[in-house]
Amino acid sequence: MELINNPTLNEIKKAAKALKDGHLVAFPTETVYGLGADATNVKAVNRIYSVKGRPSDHPLIVHISSINQLSNWARDIPEHAIKLAKEFWPGPMTLILKRSDLAKNFITGGQDNVGLRVPNQPVALALLSEFESLGGLGIAAPSGNRFGAVSPTSSNDVIDELGEYFQSEDLILNGGSCSVGIESTIISCLSKSPSILRPGAITHEMISNVLGNEKLNGIRSGNIRASGNLDKHYSPKAKILINNHPKKGEGLIALSHIETPEGVKRLLAPTTLVEYALGLYEALRQGDKLSLSVINVYTPENYDLGVAIIDRIKKASGQLNS
Repeated sequence: MELINNPTLNEIKKAAKALKDGHLVAFPTETVYGLGADATNVKAVNRIYSVKGRPSDHPLIVHISSINQLSNWARDIPEHAIKLAKEFWPGPMTLILKRSDLAKNFITGGQDNVGLRVPNQPVALALLSEFESLGGLGIAAPSGNRFGAVSPTSSNDVIDELGEYFQSEDLILNGGSCSVGIESTIISCLSKSPSILRPGAITHEMISNVLGNEKLNGIRSGNIRASGNLDKHYSPKAKILINNHPKKGEGLIALSHIETPEGVKRLLAPTTLVEYALGLYEALRQGDKLSLSVINVYTPENYDLGVAIIDRIKKASGQLNS
């Protein structure tokens, strides 16, 4: 494994070549760090599943460089999907669409649909562009961590999670910390009305504003398998307690106006929802590094970006449906 800090264009070209040759490349996006492989190479994609310890029926998101690549991977694309892609790509939004013949079962988890995204991060976009210049069609890239664990927001997180599983030809591109900090909003465009399968930085309100009079179904509509859509996910080793009074020796994540009781380790004190989302995963990781057995998390209000933050907190605790 080779770590490349602040990659130059030549180093990004090297990474694109590594992908084309069937190796893995971890790279930054605006949401979290992804573990990338050529989305048309079954052997390379199977290594993603192996390295992550990911169930083979859990689908992957394919990253593409622009909306112009959409029709390579999807068919019968509805107008509302085009409208959303034009508005929010590049950006933290994944669209679930009917798959084309290019999207094989090893990408889709055996489903007749595929998740697609155009990330909004310079290193990621340059990597996609260089990969496509070599004849690549898309990069499959789930988060660069062991399955079910806390997603990585830095290259060091990727090394901590997966370093022992990499091969010598694999690469990690260090493009700095992620700017959003939680995974993309996933929107199913398989029915007449789109549905949010996973909330994210592209909020219900933002989507509704673009769709106008078109109906937008609520979160977790239908039974489509999608990335990060299990009841327990994004979990640290510590036990997560939600809106519980912290005891001495435990950790605390809460907005800054909530005081830290004596003897409690403060892990995050954001002043805004943006800061909360950005720092959440690093705070959970810090709790594990400090060998805390319990992390208490106070949820923000359930609106705007707070919806996605609460979703991640509940999944980290295994209490999504409580």
